[in-house]
This record gives sequence, C-alpha cells and structure tokens, in this order.
Amino acid sequence: MRPLYIIAGLGFAALAVLMLVLIAPGADAAHEIGEDPADMPNMAWMMVCTILVFVMSPGIALFYGGMLRKQSMTATMTQTMVAMAVMGIMWILIGFSFAFAEGNAVIGGFDYAFMMNLSSDTIGGTNDAIPDMQFMIFQMAFAMLTAAIVLGACAERVRLPSIVAFLCIWSLLVYAPMAHMVWGGGLFEMLPFDLKTLDFAGGTVVHICAGATGMALVYFIGRRSETISLRSHSVPLTFIGCILLIAGWMGFNGGSGLAIDGVAVNAVTTSFVAMLFGMAAWGVVQYLHAGRVGALGLIAGSISGLVAITPGAAYVSPSAAIAIGAIGGVVCYLGVIFMRSKSGLDDALDVMGIHGIGGIWGGLATGIFAFAAEGGLLATGDWHLFVGQVVATLFTLVFCFCVSYAIIWVVSKASKGSRIPESEEMVGQDVVEHGEPAYVM
Repeated sequence: MRPLYIIAGLGFAALAVLMLVLIAPGADAAHEIGEDPADMPNMAWMMVCTILVFVMSPGIALFYGGMLRKQSMTATMTQTMVAMAVMGIMWILIGFSFAFAEGNAVIGGFDYAFMMNLSSDTIGGTNDAIPDMQFMIFQMAFAMLTAAIVLGACAERVRLPSIVAFLCIWSLLVYAPMAHMVWGGGLFEMLPFDLKTLDFAGGTVVHICAGATGMALVYFIGRRSETISLRSHSVPLTFIGCILLIAGWMGFNGGSGLAIDGVAVNAVTTSFVAMLFGMAAWGVVQYLHAGRVGALGLIAGSISGLVAITPGAAYVSPSAAIAIGAIGGVVCYLGVIFMRSKSGLDDALDVMGIHGIGGIWGGLATGIFAFAAEGGLLATGDWHLFVGQVVATLFTLVFCFCVSYAIIWVVSKASKGSRIPESEEMVGQDVVEHGEPAYVM
C-alpha cells in the first residue's frame, strides 16, 4: 500500500501549496447579522437541521450494518466514520469552494478554500438566509451522507485504504462538481432551449449520484463470494438506523430552503406523506409478489418514499406527494428485484435499487407535479421543466458512473488491488482489517 500513501501525501502537500497561491479575496457581504429580524430564527432552524442531517450518517451505519453479516458490523461503522472524516476534511479544504464559489459551468473556484472568506457574522455570499459559515457546515453534512450511502453498494469487499483514497478524489471530481452544477450556479442552470431543472434537496446531487457511483464500484470490484451468508444479522439495528434516517430527513428536506417559513413546512409535510405512502406501497407490492410483508420491506419502502420526494419536496403539494411516494415504493421494489436477480451486479445494500431508481423517479416526478410557478407539466402543460429533468438525470448517471469508475481504476492500480481476497472475505473485515469483532460470543 506504500505507493498509495505516498501519492496521497504528495497530493495533500501539492493541494496546500496550490491553495496558498490561488486563494482569492471574498466578495463583500450583503449585510451583518441583526439588520434583518428574520436572520436569527433562520439560523436557529438551520442549526437544528444541520444536526439532524449529521445524525443520518451514523444512522446509515446502523441501517447498513444490521442488513449485513455480524462479521461486517465493525467494518460498516468504521467505513461510515471514515467517509464522514474524509468528506468533511476535503469539504473544509477545497470541496465547498469547488461547489459554491464562482467558477465555470462544471466546478467552482478557490474563494472559500481552507474556509477563507467564510463569515459567521454576515449574510449574502453563498446564500441570502444564513451565514456562509453555517451554510458550509450544513452542506458538509450532505457530502458526508452521500459518501456513506455509496459505500453500501460495495460492502464487504473493498479495503479501507482504497476507500480513503477513492473518497478523497471522488469528493473533488464527482461530488463537488455535482453540487456546483446543480446548486452553485453551474451547468444545470445554463441549459439550452429554455430548459430548466429543479433539485430542492439532492435528488441528483445525493441519490442519483450515489446510485451511479455505487454501480461503478460494484462493476469494477465484482460480486461477493457465493459462499458467504447474505442474511441480515440484526433487523432491530436496521430499524433503529431507519428511524434516525427518517428524523434526519426532515432536516435534510426541511432545511434545504435555508429558512423557517412556509417552504420548510411544505417540504416537511410532503416528506412525511411520501414516506408513509412509500412504505405502504412497498408492503402491498411485496405481499402480492412474495405472499408476505417483512420489517425490512417496510423499512425499505419508507426510505424509497423519502428518496422520491427529495428533489421536489418544496415544489409539489402534499396531494402530489401521495402519488410520488406510492409510485416510489413500487418502482424501488421492482428496482431492487431487478438488481438482485437480473442485473448480474452485487449491489449489496440496494443503493442503486433504492437511491438510484428512487432518485430518478423523484426527479422526473418533480417535472410532472411541480407547482405552476415552477413549471410543472401537469400544472402548466409546458414541457421545458420535465425535459430538463430528463436531461439532468441522464447527465448525472453518465457523469458519476464514468468518473467514479475511472477513479477506482486508478486507485486500484496504485494500491495493487482494492478487493479483499476471498479468504479474508470469509472471515470478515471486522477481524481481518480492524481486529475488532462487533460481537464477542
């Protein structure tokens, strides 16, 4: 692994020198905190939402870990914490700047590198509701969660050093550009032919991106050994993780408007509605297909509904959220069945089946059901938003898959292999890599 560590060390050193040379002075802030009486409530709300989104990453560790073998529980928790650390550090150093500083159509500049020019006392740089520093932390929680979701696709197969190297590069070449193109004034706001796109809380940036990235990793790494058990070792742990995710999602969607107002109320309401109808629809389809309903199915259905509503949570009505959530539960169930039985890929924890497929449906549904003011197809009969959503979805799938595949290929070559041997896979990463079995019998 020495070449990998040397490359990583040189990369950080070069990055530090580059930042010191290229950091630019920031723009003047619009106003100081206190001039607008709405500042403090918005800031308080966003503090709560940031904590809620942050808790989703540990929730993912429990959610994923319970669905794997008991030999993989420690590894799942470790990989989740590593994802949080790597994405958080890279976000602080340069990721946030690449995502939200002024730049070109694909990536931002260096204005906010090393947290330079981010104020806690003024509002008006990257947004008009909260201080840039608070906005940076809120968005950092999104970056952490996206990486944690990705790792579920290739669970139980990839060495930890390769995960670290992959995420370091991926954070700058995939996640930050996606955030810039969608939310930072980049490509998705420059579409030709008057096309427009909407992604309120991360349908493309988080869910479709995670699904496509996960597929790139799985396609490159391959399937798990057929000799290991694929049964969930702790449904209660997965249930606890699910509850943390549902609670966190209210900050994830509810906070994406950056203010405590009617938009937040609508986003939280549509999220709850879609979650409930997604769960119910999954249960019905599972019963019709398999003759029974399981706890894991209802858990997956609730997440499916939340994924589906994420891009349009603020742009659709609660009535539309019923259809979005219910259809989301059905298409994600079918997506999981296809990935497991027809695709030939080992998407260990249904990242593409739920986040990818659910995100695709949610993006298209936003184009269909959005309020008239946003240009929804049903409300206006205008096709520009819907076609824009199709274009954004296709671009995200291709961009995230291709760049992610290139990254894992380079990392694997540099580290002389990212896949753990079958003999170690049988024992489990808890013991082989970490020396910490989760359960001492």
